[in-house]
Amino acid sequence: MSTPFRFGVQSFNAESAEDWAGQVQRAEELNYSAFHLADHIIGSGPALEKANHPEQNMAAIPAMAYAAAVTSKIKIGCRVFCVDYHLPIVLIKSAMTIDKLSNGRLEFGLGAGWITEEYEALGITKDEPKVRIDRLADVIEAVKAFCSDGQADLSNDTIKWQGFSGDPKPKSMPPIMIGGGSPRILRLAGREADIVSLNFNNRSGMIGPDGVSMSTEEETQKKVRWIREGAGDRFDDLEIEIGAYFTFVMDDPSPVLGPFAQGFGLTEEQMRVHPHALFGSVDTICEELERRRELHGISYITIGKDNMEAFAPVVDRLNGK
Repeated sequence: MSTPFRFGVQSFNAESAEDWAGQVQRAEELNYSAFHLADHIIGSGPALEKANHPEQNMAAIPAMAYAAAVTSKIKIGCRVFCVDYHLPIVLIKSAMTIDKLSNGRLEFGLGAGWITEEYEALGITKDEPKVRIDRLADVIEAVKAFCSDGQADLSNDTIKWQGFSGDPKPKSMPPIMIGGGSPRILRLAGREADIVSLNFNNRSGMIGPDGVSMSTEEETQKKVRWIREGAGDRFDDLEIEIGAYFTFVMDDPSPVLGPFAQGFGLTEEQMRVHPHALFGSVDTICEELERRRELHGISYITIGKDNMEAFAPVVDRLNGK
């Protein structure tokens, strides 16, 4: 039996408190199951331009708390917190506070970081991938220690805790989402996550053709194999999520499909079936998502805030199906 579809919305910006509340409330009204931020810190300037990444004008933790306060049922998350940007105990306690105040609606996304220019702009050392991913594994161990019964005593390469209990403890463990695109992090996600968020292989440290070309249908099949290697017998219990970053709900997508394919050095057919892209009518997109679920196991799709209204008919047709 296929895992039921779920759909999320991701937003980076708000003009005001009213705008932010309106975004998340509208996502809830349209029956999206989750509303996410990302975890990026730097504002506009040369560093952000080099990274080729959208600006995020709000800090994730308070914005998540506000989103939770103005809604009642939608899940609240971050795709994903960079563990290098946060003191682990503060991040974990803050996240569990959001879970408590939202009556258990947190999706706790965690990642190893990737934007080189952001690290440099903030004066944070960007270690080699193995070190960063091992540190992420240490933080995931800490989340589970914090939420477990008894003391949160822990000693690993990153964290030394003793003599206290994690508080607030969740009534039930929030789902952990781990995001990434490389073999090592996806094997970790298979082993430890509840939700695996497939992303580009961000080895270049910026958004560009390299990451997109390393996330084609064929490359995504490899990523799913890496998840399966890490998961073993628990693979069927995982939910696989992906960001549909290039989404165009339109009867004739050819005017945009060709330029996108050319810009990323792909054929139009490769672009049409690219797991991070959706082109076509509601019927076409629904059929394509069902095909991708069968092929890749992807059942959780997150779209950008600007596509929330246009994509809503897809949500209505496939939600929970």
